[in-house]
Amino acid sequence: MELTAIIEQGENGWLVGQIEEIPAVVAQGRTVEEVRSSLLNSLNLLNALNLLPKQGPPTAPDYTGRTIIREALHVAG
Repeated sequence: MELTAIIEQGENGWLVGQIEEIPAVVAQGRTVEEVRSSLLNSLNLLNALNLLPKQGPPTAPDYTGRTIIREALHVAG
């Protein structure tokens, strides 16, 4: 399964990440790698518990005027 991570600078200086297709999955970290790892850990836990929602079309939030990192995350299953 391929999902999209959205990572941006938070107000407190940390990076904040969210899964675009599952907005309730959020994480923060000091580096992109920390955020990516936390997001993947959350997704893998949801997957192991069989709690990942069925993937539908993403609702695209408006990121106009914001600097973000968008990257694909691969979840086993």
